[in-house]
Amino acid sequence: MAVEIERKFLVRGASWRDRVLSETRLLQGYLSAYPALTVRARIRGETAFLTLKGRTQGISRAEFEYPIPVADAEVMLRDLAVSPLIEKTRFRVACGDHIWDLDVFAGENAGLVLAEIELESEDAPFERPDWLGEEVSDDPRYYNVNLAGHPFSRW
Repeated sequence: MAVEIERKFLVRGASWRDRVLSETRLLQGYLSAYPALTVRARIRGETAFLTLKGRTQGISRAEFEYPIPVADAEVMLRDLAVSPLIEKTRFRVACGDHIWDLDVFAGENAGLVLAEIELESEDAPFERPDWLGEEVSDDPRYYNVNLAGHPFSRW
């Protein structure tokens, strides 16, 4: 079984931009959102994926991701997903031995910048860069599925 172990933080400043390895535009929407199962369609650049995520336990949860045709994802996002869709640019940023995902949100979540790091274990050590702000791993307001239903601009 695939397991995602992820910690999420707010981002301070823009010094992270000096370490950007790549950037990709993401558009995603939620087709189903229950505590035990979230189903997401995502278009990442020129590819698309259907992702199923299980209940979060601490900072871990089951995750399964499958490639799908972009045309199918476009229809799912247009006709089946909760509005508003999540629009963001994901920057891959190097720091120490890890690669961070920094999401700069647009649309109704504009102004929000989050950093995520995927770890091998819940207690795995990692370097804390100077741009790392408050940890929000346990704050459900920052889960993407909740940002779709309750955008940052409406807080």
